[in-house]
Amino acid sequence: MLEDSQQKSRRRVVAIVGGGISGLAAAHRLQELSAASAPDARESATDFILLEASARVGGTIRTERREGFLLEGGPDAFISEKPEARALAERIGLASHIIETNDEHRRSFVARGARLHPTPEGFQLLAPSRLWPFVASGIFSWTGKARMALDLLLPRRRPASDAVNDDDDESLAAFVRRRLGREALERMAQPMVGGIYTADPEQLSLRATMPRFLEMERRHRSLILAMWKAARQMSATTGDGRAIQRSTSGARYSLFLTFDGGMQMLTDTLAARLPPASLRLGTRVTSLAFRHESNGWLLTTETGETIHADAVCLALPAYASAQLLRGLDASLADELAAIPYASTATVNLAFRRADIPHPLDGFGFVVPFIERRATIACSFSSVKFAGRAPAGYALLRAFVGGALQPETFALDEASIVAAVRRDLRELLGVCEPPLYAHVAKWPRSMAQYHLGHLARVERIRTRLANHPTLRLCGNAYQGAGVPDCIRTGQQAAEQLKEVIGDKKEVISDR
Repeated sequence: MLEDSQQKSRRRVVAIVGGGISGLAAAHRLQELSAASAPDARESATDFILLEASARVGGTIRTERREGFLLEGGPDAFISEKPEARALAERIGLASHIIETNDEHRRSFVARGARLHPTPEGFQLLAPSRLWPFVASGIFSWTGKARMALDLLLPRRRPASDAVNDDDDESLAAFVRRRLGREALERMAQPMVGGIYTADPEQLSLRATMPRFLEMERRHRSLILAMWKAARQMSATTGDGRAIQRSTSGARYSLFLTFDGGMQMLTDTLAARLPPASLRLGTRVTSLAFRHESNGWLLTTETGETIHADAVCLALPAYASAQLLRGLDASLADELAAIPYASTATVNLAFRRADIPHPLDGFGFVVPFIERRATIACSFSSVKFAGRAPAGYALLRAFVGGALQPETFALDEASIVAAVRRDLRELLGVCEPPLYAHVAKWPRSMAQYHLGHLARVERIRTRLANHPTLRLCGNAYQGAGVPDCIRTGQQAAEQLKEVIGDKKEVISDR
């Protein structure tokens, strides 16, 4: 017979709020750590519960199959240069499903007027690493090319200090104008970087987004000289510098990976590996409070349910985390709320290949803002990755909105499709209507790394030190890509696991 004084052990609980890739990565990492710390136990000493407000996990990662086409509503790939996404995929059994970009047509185009001009071979985002393709390019005027060449002679800028501070931050626009001139900014840097961050280059912090270019200037003085030296080193190492430059023209497409079944394979597989009871869909958290008497957290949902936890991971947009933390730490909430966001939409359009006159001999094109078109960029999805369209058909994926064109995002779906079709008619010669168009709108989805972003992140980190059992993760802090989100989720899980430990708290049954 059980005695009244029998003791039970209370398991530690981590509440993860938000079921996008960051929250899923945090949950999976907690699961891995618990299994490693108690391999022989049926259950580990640390539990977690993942609370997602919507009816599905994955956030902006959304893949749909329709009439033989594979449509990506959000990100369509991840970069292998940052290892977290590939490593996670391999750990959960998806290694055999990872595919690279197609070998052919690894280049992109830039719109100027009604023409698409190939990105010069060896041109990487801001500057060229090969002379002749740059000289022969129709993207820039001769005046613009001459101004870019002045980078070879200009002195380096000496920062006020090595510390991260608002005063010494420089925008992408200011940096490119200073080193390479206005045309380099308007015709190449803005559309290329806009395709990544959907940002206003006048506000975008170079130190927070592309610090390698600042390092190039610091070490080599000239960006062009730095690019040339890097190209020569590659050539000396591999013996085939020309082949490398072909593979790294514009975006380094050889580094982009995805899954044969689409990006949602990653989030679906992560969710399927979690204990069913740990995943709660349709559960919106409306308030968050810390209880000093129990040294724990109390979460309240919109239905009035209360959930107790020993630690909390907020895998939400910064503004959503700010709302939950307002009553706990107003200064922290203010810093989070100050991180701006842009809204974007993707438009997948399915065509018969014969209805597209353009040869589609690239992976897509970007459109400078000065062209005043609705389309920010367009991927030739069925050229870029295998298995995206049936034989004899083509899939195009356009992007609209962003920080510079919020009015386009605000249009209804039919108007967005009509605007994109106008651009495709003028740039690709596509006059026939698509078989169908699918629009995915993502309001306030892209965090903007404005001037002073790194200093703000440091202030957020300082405030979090007052809350040892609270962590934040997502695309608002240390990178906007899928690997960045995975890294922040995994780091949050590891830190919380260390803080709350694996000890079971012993409570009395009296």
